[in-house]
Amino acid sequence: MSVNAIGIDVSERGLIAVVIDAQGTIVRGATSHDTADLAKVVRAVSSKGPSPVVGVAAEPSHRPLIEGSLGKLNPRISSPGSAAVVAETWIGAAKGARHAICLWIGDRVFAGLLLDGQPWAGAHGFAGSAGWLALNPVERQDYRRFGGFAAEVSHSGIARRLSWRIQSGDHSEVLERAGGLDAITAAHVFEGARSGDGLALSVVRDTAKYIGMAIANLASAVDPECVVLGGDLAAAGDLVFEPMAQECSRWLPPSILPVLRIELSTLGANGVAIGAARQAAVQAG
Repeated sequence: MSVNAIGIDVSERGLIAVVIDAQGTIVRGATSHDTADLAKVVRAVSSKGPSPVVGVAAEPSHRPLIEGSLGKLNPRISSPGSAAVVAETWIGAAKGARHAICLWIGDRVFAGLLLDGQPWAGAHGFAGSAGWLALNPVERQDYRRFGGFAAEVSHSGIARRLSWRIQSGDHSEVLERAGGLDAITAAHVFEGARSGDGLALSVVRDTAKYIGMAIANLASAVDPECVVLGGDLAAAGDLVFEPMAQECSRWLPPSILPVLRIELSTLGANGVAIGAARQAAVQAG
């Protein structure tokens, strides 16, 4: 990678664009809450000179938008999971690993798999659909809509579980801080847990257990060197890491337990965009 590359993370939340150099350092960046601003965001981070190398991480539903907005730039399109794990194994918490998983949890829930140094997308491009991991045999409507794992641990899932507990009669000061049941967010739950709110702590512990079970399932199937927890949940590592690791150890095969590393991402919200840029630069030569 000898030239700067642009990487863009496209999601329902909006756009995150970065320009990285050969060492993975972010040179410039831009964001937008509107995916229709895709071309505008690329112009904002581009410099004068030849057409830039552009990588875009997005779900298949966004492909028409990408091709319509950036078609002339020949963008390299990858899945968010592939981009995330590429970033982590290049400059992140799994640096140098050839077999790794990045489990990303926030507004979105997905995973990226790197096998023998290459991102693995599966037979139909759907590998890493971690939000649909089945961890609870109870059938619920939100499981069918979002996926069982995502319904429990995504931002909306965390907030929803606390709201349900309050509606069933449990008390939490989070309700007063948020100003109403519908206003509760995952950030409120984590804030409540850090301040010692018993119900918020219970919800966070349950979240950590679900994540630990998911990591154990993924690691048992893939046998990676490292699993990295990325996304907004990584910022709550002070609350979730220990109970998550303990739960994971309960479900891992004894042969994998001593050799598996579990790490928290340090790349923050830019991780997917960094990986998209890296993949595009490598493909461009």
